[in-house]
Amino acid sequence: MAGDRRGWLRCLLGGAVFVVCMAGTTLPTPLYPLYQEEFGFSELTVTVVYAVYAFGVIGVLLLAGNASDTVGRRPVLRWGLAFAAASAVCFLCADALGWLYAGRLLSGLSAGLFTGAATAYVMELAPPGGTARATFVATAANMGGLGCGPLLAGLLAEYAPEPLLLPFAVHLALVAVSALLLLRLPETVAERRPLSAVRPRKPALPARPGAVFVPASVASFVGFALFGVLTSVSPAFLARDLHVENHAVSGLVVALAFFASTAGQAAAGRVGAARSLPLGCAVLFAGLVLLGCALLADLLALVVLAALTGGVGQGLAFRGALSAVAAAAPPDRRAAVISSLFVVAYTGISIPVIGVGLLADPLGLEGAGLVFTACMLLLAAGAGAYLLRRTRTEAPTA
Repeated sequence: MAGDRRGWLRCLLGGAVFVVCMAGTTLPTPLYPLYQEEFGFSELTVTVVYAVYAFGVIGVLLLAGNASDTVGRRPVLRWGLAFAAASAVCFLCADALGWLYAGRLLSGLSAGLFTGAATAYVMELAPPGGTARATFVATAANMGGLGCGPLLAGLLAEYAPEPLLLPFAVHLALVAVSALLLLRLPETVAERRPLSAVRPRKPALPARPGAVFVPASVASFVGFALFGVLTSVSPAFLARDLHVENHAVSGLVVALAFFASTAGQAAAGRVGAARSLPLGCAVLFAGLVLLGCALLADLLALVVLAALTGGVGQGLAFRGALSAVAAAAPPDRRAAVISSLFVVAYTGISIPVIGVGLLADPLGLEGAGLVFTACMLLLAAGAGAYLLRRTRTEAPTA
C-alpha cells in the first residue's frame, strides 16, 4: 500500500512537471495584442509567430521523437525544461520581433521533447495496475497545462504590473522548481544508450491507411487547427470586434477550450474508442458551427460555447484517433505510425493559422475566420460521414 502511494505521488509530481512545460507553450496567447501595440506588426505576423512553435514541435518529432527510449526519460525532460527556460528568457528580453520568433521556436522544441517523453514517464511512474488512471493523468497534464498558460498570463497581464514581463518571470521560476522536482524522481528506462544512438525516425502509415489513418488524421488536423486559431487570433478578435479588452477574460476563453478537451478525452474512455472518433467529429462540427455564428453575430457567449464545444469534440476525436491508429498499426511500427498522426495534428496548428493571417488583411478577422470555419466544416463532415458509412458497412447483418 505504501508503495502504491509512493508511486502515485511520483506520477502526480511527474504530471506537475508536464503541466509547467506545456503551460509555457501557450503563455503568450492573451499577450499578442499587447505585442502588436508594442512592435506594430500585422495579424499575419501574429499567426506566423504562433506557427513557428508548431514547426519546432514537428522538427523534434521527426528527428528525435524516440530519444527518451534511447537515452532515458529524465535527460530528455531536462533538455525540454532547458528549452522552456530559454524561451522564457527570450520573451523577457524581447525588444524586437526576432525575440518572439526565437521564443516560440524554443517553446516548440520544448513541447516536442516533452509530448512523448513526459507521457511515457508519467505512465511508467504509476504503480502496477494503474495504467488507465496514469494515462488520464498524462492527458490531463498535457491539455490542462496548455489551458493554464493563457489563464495565468491573462490574470497577471490584467491585474499585475509589467504584463509583458511578469508572466514569463513566473514561468521561469516554475521551470526551476520543476527541474528540482525532476531530480527527485527516478529514471524509468532500464537500458539506456548514449545520445549517439538516437536516430531520426521516419513517419510511417499502417498497411491500410485509408481505413483508419486518413479519417483519424483529418479529425486530428481539424481539432488542432481549431485550437491554433483560438490561441493565435481570438484575443485580437475579442479585443477589436467584441471590445473585450480584459486580458484575463481573453485568456480564460482560450483556457476553456483546453480544459474542455481534457473533459472530452476523459469521456472518450466511457464512450469507447470505436465511438469516440465519429462522435468527436460530430461535436467538432457543432463547435465550428458555433464559431461561425459567433463571428457573424459578434457575441462573446457564442465564442465561449464554441470554445467549450470544440474542445470537447477535439478531446473525443483525438483520443479516439490515437486509439484507432495504435490498434491498426503493427506492433513493430506503432510508435512511428503514432508519430505520423502527431505530425499531421501539429501541421493543423500551423498551416490553417497562417492562412487565416493571410486572409485577415483583405477580408478582416471575421471574414478570414468564416473562410477557415467553412473549410474545417467540410473536413470534419467528410471524416464523420466516412466513419459512419464504414461503421454501417462493418456492422454484422442479421
